[in-house]
This record gives sequence, structure tokens and C-alpha cells, in this order.
Amino acid sequence: MSPLSPPLVELREAAVRLGTRTLWSDLTLSLQSGEFLAVLGPNGVGKTTLLKVLLGLVPLSSGEVLTNGSPPRRGNDEVGYIPQQRAFDQGLPIRARDLVRFGLDGHRWGLPLHSRAYRQRLDQVMEAVGATSYANAPVGLLSGGEQQRLRIAQALLGDPLVLLCDEPLLALDLASQDAVAELIDQRRRSHGTPVVFVTHEVNPVLPYVDRILYLVRGRWAIGTPTEILTSERLSSLYGIPVDVIKVRDRFIVLSAEHSTSTEPGSHAHHDKGQSR
Repeated sequence: MSPLSPPLVELREAAVRLGTRTLWSDLTLSLQSGEFLAVLGPNGVGKTTLLKVLLGLVPLSSGEVLTNGSPPRRGNDEVGYIPQQRAFDQGLPIRARDLVRFGLDGHRWGLPLHSRAYRQRLDQVMEAVGATSYANAPVGLLSGGEQQRLRIAQALLGDPLVLLCDEPLLALDLASQDAVAELIDQRRRSHGTPVVFVTHEVNPVLPYVDRILYLVRGRWAIGTPTEILTSERLSSLYGIPVDVIKVRDRFIVLSAEHSTSTEPGSHAHHDKGQSR
């Protein structure tokens, strides 16, 4: 990664306000080729909204945002998006490969694309995520981990320059979490694709993370994991005493007021310790 290369994602003094409420403001950051940014924080602080800004779905209230040097726009093939894991209905009559295909022509009017090059590209991404063996299976009969592999393939089909991930490990078992995280990191390393990864639990992706953006009630901090995941930094952000303990390669965050053990970024220890 050349430090002289232009950033593929850039926000300059960016703010999003909903009525009288400010989700975040004066946010300035840039992502170069191949960077992995984890976005942490409690519910309702604007993590998913940040992704929607980069997708061109939510406008900034102030400031500037650029992806590959241009303002974000809807349907931009340069930006891939992996949504949260949500199970499909078991009776859904769509094959795995058809779901992936929607990543390239699902927004188009008329008949789907069927060129030889297109079919080869579809086969390539299915193979890249390890989904070839169930390419013709109904998506509703696949496991959560298998379905999420298809969503990754869908996001990669257009060969994006930037990859946005909205809690893609949610509701997956540990083995599937590891597999999905590794697939996303493989894309980052092989193509230099910067990753913006929204998550409540950073530990599954901690080996891949370069920097963390931590959002808390209108405030934010950005830095390496060792800079952000400290008692002093999180106590300052939350405005209450917070203890951060590292056990082997995992971080545990404890609210000093409520003695609640949780993962970094999950919401059991903030907002006065209330959980869902």
C-alpha cells in the first residue's frame, strides 16, 4: 500500500443529524487500499448510518464524503455491500447462484445477463467463497454460514474497490464467524480492497483489524486496537468508568458501575448497563 495513493474512502468534518439529534459530527478519516476498519459502538449511534452514507443512501448534514474520489451514489458498482445475516424462508424457490447473480443485474430492468463471460465471473466468485458445491441448492435450505457466503459472493461479483460490511457475523456460530471473517480478509489482501466492518464484537476480526472507529452518543475515537481498547479511552468516550481486560488475544470490557462483562462494542455495558 503506497502512502501516496489517494484514499478510497474519505470523510472530512462529516456530520449526520436526525432532527435535533446528532449521530456524529466533525468525523474525519481516510482509508487507503487494503485497510481494515472496524466500526464499534452501542446501538443507535450511527454505525449502519455511516455505511448508508458511503452507499449514497443517506446525505451528510455537513462535511464531505468521497469514495474513490467521487461523491457516493446509489447503485455504484465500485462499492460492495454485505448485509447482516438474516435467514431466508425455507420455501424460497431461489437457487444459490441466482441470489448471487442479483448482485450484478438485480437492479437492471429487462432480462438477466447470460453472456459466457458473465457466467464465468459468477462461477469464479462462487468458487472463491467456497459455494460451488451448493450453487444450485435452494437458498432457504442452506445454513446461516452458507447463506452468508452467498452474500459475500454477491458483494464481490461486481469486483468492488471498497467493501462495506454491516454486522455480517451476526447470528452465526463461531466456526462460521471465523470462515466469513477470513473470506473478507482474503479479498482485502488479494485485491487491496479496503473494508469498513460494522460489528458489536471485534474479537472475531481482531487479527485483521488495522484501525477501530468507536462511536458513542455523538462522540467518536479512531486509532489502532491497542490505542482504542483501553480503560482510559473508553471511559472517556462513555463518560463512566470502563475497564478493558485482555485475556490472551481477546478483549473483555467491564462497566465499573454495573460489573457487566461483554465484548467491545456490544451494548450490555453502556446506556447505564441495560441490555436488549
